[in-house]
Amino acid sequence: MAQPFVKKDDDRDDEAEYSPFLGIEKGAVLQEARVFNDPQLDARRCSQVITKLLYLLNQGESFTKTEATEVFFAVTKLFQSKDIGLRRMVYLMIKEISPSSDEVIIVTSSLMKDMNSKTDMYRANAIRVLCRITDGTLLTQIERYLKQAIVDKNPVVASAALVSGIHILQTNPEIVKRWSNEVQEAVQSRAALVQFHALALLQQIRQNDRLAVSKLVTSLTRGTVRSPLAQCLLIRYTSQVCFVFVIRESGNNSQTGDRPFYDYLESCLRNKSEMVIFEAARAITELNGVTNRELTPAITVLQLFLSSSKPVLRFAAVRTLNKVAMTHPMAVTNCNIDMESLISDQNRSIATLAITTLLKTGNESSVDRLMKQITNFMSDIADEFKIVVVEAIRSLCLKFPLKYRSLMNFLSNILREEGGFEYKKAIVDSIVILIRDIPEAKESGLLHLCEFIEDCEFTYLSTQILHFLGIEGPKTSDPSKYIRYIYNRVHLENATVRASAVSTLAKFGALVDVLKPRIFVLLRRCLFDSDDEVRDRATLYLNTLGGDGVVVETDKAVKDFLFGYFDIPLVNLETSLKNYEPSEEPFDINSVPKEVKSQPLAEKKAPGKKPTGLGAPPSGPPSTADAYERLLSSIPEFANFGKLFKSSAPVELTEAETEYAVNVVKHIFDSHVVFQYNCTNTIPEQLLEDVTVIVDASEAEEFSEVFSKPLRSLPYDSPGQTFVAFEKPEGLPTVGKFSNILKFFVKEVDPATGEAEDDGVEDEYQLEDLEVVPADYMLKMGVSNFRNAWESMGPDCERVDEYGLGPRDSLAEAVNTVINILGMQPCEGTEVVPPNSRSHTCVLSGVYIGNVRVLVKLSFGLDGPKDVAMKLAVRSEDETVSDAIHEIVASG
Repeated sequence: MAQPFVKKDDDRDDEAEYSPFLGIEKGAVLQEARVFNDPQLDARRCSQVITKLLYLLNQGESFTKTEATEVFFAVTKLFQSKDIGLRRMVYLMIKEISPSSDEVIIVTSSLMKDMNSKTDMYRANAIRVLCRITDGTLLTQIERYLKQAIVDKNPVVASAALVSGIHILQTNPEIVKRWSNEVQEAVQSRAALVQFHALALLQQIRQNDRLAVSKLVTSLTRGTVRSPLAQCLLIRYTSQVCFVFVIRESGNNSQTGDRPFYDYLESCLRNKSEMVIFEAARAITELNGVTNRELTPAITVLQLFLSSSKPVLRFAAVRTLNKVAMTHPMAVTNCNIDMESLISDQNRSIATLAITTLLKTGNESSVDRLMKQITNFMSDIADEFKIVVVEAIRSLCLKFPLKYRSLMNFLSNILREEGGFEYKKAIVDSIVILIRDIPEAKESGLLHLCEFIEDCEFTYLSTQILHFLGIEGPKTSDPSKYIRYIYNRVHLENATVRASAVSTLAKFGALVDVLKPRIFVLLRRCLFDSDDEVRDRATLYLNTLGGDGVVVETDKAVKDFLFGYFDIPLVNLETSLKNYEPSEEPFDINSVPKEVKSQPLAEKKAPGKKPTGLGAPPSGPPSTADAYERLLSSIPEFANFGKLFKSSAPVELTEAETEYAVNVVKHIFDSHVVFQYNCTNTIPEQLLEDVTVIVDASEAEEFSEVFSKPLRSLPYDSPGQTFVAFEKPEGLPTVGKFSNILKFFVKEVDPATGEAEDDGVEDEYQLEDLEVVPADYMLKMGVSNFRNAWESMGPDCERVDEYGLGPRDSLAEAVNTVINILGMQPCEGTEVVPPNSRSHTCVLSGVYIGNVRVLVKLSFGLDGPKDVAMKLAVRSEDETVSDAIHEIVASG
């Protein structure tokens, strides 16, 4: 067996610990495995070799088929040994090797013999190994023995059978479901682990039947479960039943009398076992729509745990109270005194959770005292815990704006201390948010940031602060005091930060006319910089601001250039610049498409041989707006439809590997919609002629068909297009559902000559339904600075409302659902929801049909364990469009 870690050399300074497996090699161990074939087995030696083999397997070492087979057959010979320790190692080895189906039979008889042995240890382990390595055929043969083992008097054997049942349920559920009576009997066992495993298996057997699970919980909550582990499991199942009940009974008033099983959960708070008490308290705090009255008994027992001598209980209690404080801060205030004593706890995790909970529940008068206590222990905790504290302080400052001075000073002090990028970024982000939301904090906050960039080692943070300084600095009472900090960056930093500093100086010069002469002097000095980006920026800004010595008021166009948001995706601009060929005509930035295009799946695949036959995907013309527009303009019937607003991504109307592959692109015009059906014939022996799509618009009453363009011929593996155009109300986001049938004439093709027969047969092929949705009338368009774009849009056409999105699997799912409904472009990476977040803000940008610019702010929050609430704020250039966005969300 493996020896414990020991010190390799007591005389070494570092006293490094080493593993007894250090330096072992697979080849050497396989040679040692020959000891399994000795006539006189050395049980201790064999156990050591098996230990090394298990170590190699668990370290990811792969054995070839031959090596695994040789080891397996050698290990099976060890069944002749009567040594109990060696037999246990043999069981482990067989489980880890996982022999193939033709090898399993070699060891099956030995395992079945052990399964009926008088030695309980043999029986339990044999059951586990057999269930692990056998398939459904053999399981039916040993099912009778497994049923007997479940109700065996020995708890080790019963638990082994039950745990094996849990694993078998994943692959052969029909076998395990026949054991319900035996498992039900095992739930009444006096053995703690048997009752725990039996309850887990019984719930998994019935998990797809809500009524059966509800009956199981109802019967067991009457006091028949005595095992603490089983009680914890029962409490979790009870919480699940409560959640389903509350979702189904949407009209309930969440009072104690109306909530099922609350009395049982409350009675568990008086249990003798600490783990049961905690599990019940946690379950109560996580009940959907829990009230302060229901929380009180749970908070009381958690408060007692805060003064426990056991660190694990203190940690569990303070972590649960921390979560409760997010939704019911007032309910936790009674625990504040106990949590203050935990700030000095030796376990830094407990101390961090305690201080962050206090920051959420404390009142305005306790802020200064908390700040002094936090200062003392910040240097002792890791960066990940420091970030949690910083975020809690930010929330506290927004809650008590009058205390911004002490909180801002605290943030500035820890900003000067040592720390990693994520920690410093969290502090900078907090200060920026406080400056934006608390006007009084602007002056001091900007100075703190200026002092930080004097000694900042992170380029990203320096450029972020300089950019923010260029927006907010000129609006302060004395903008000149920030110039020194900005210009220092030009002398002391790398090229990226120097370029950012030049842009910031230009913004000060544009907004503060008094500073223009000084700014011009500094910008002219930048013309001699060693980096071309810095020189180019300085030249550009001098010419833009009029650096000829005449100080005049900066006109609106220049301010828009410096402070306006860039509404063209950088990817599109880069592509257009690469495709631009130098000529007499200058590059026109208005020609750059503003829609954000995702890369088609076909383009992401590595180039290779063109697929043929059934595997050939339906392909069409290049999926760019320009290509679509050229294609549609070449058809005379579409010439009077006006300018194309948007073309959707292709929507598949057939499944993969079918005879005919068809997808459709929706082209949106102001008063028309054109469906472009991309068709591919994947049968080599057929030629399709007069191909058209018959569209039934009975579920799209506001659409009327005006034109259909058939496809004359569709040879094998040669994509073609057919079009159907509909008229709709002008400028309105009309929606509807369309059914589609592909009609054509089929002609047989002679494989030898490739010529088609003269006579054809009319045929048709049913396609999937197609929908026109509100998102089709929204063009994705990103903005480089959402905050500037939002402020420049103004509140005149703003509409704000709140919505309940109901139960969701996660906050991320709710965010993605709303983004997909609106069809807008997420900005600044806000579509990504951080793990374990209970709230999130997402910002979107787009252009609505009629070329109306739209900006959206989505604020999500968890209202209970699963329910998601959302606040929707919309700004646009037309108030009717703002109302339309709200209508889309309300109906979606």
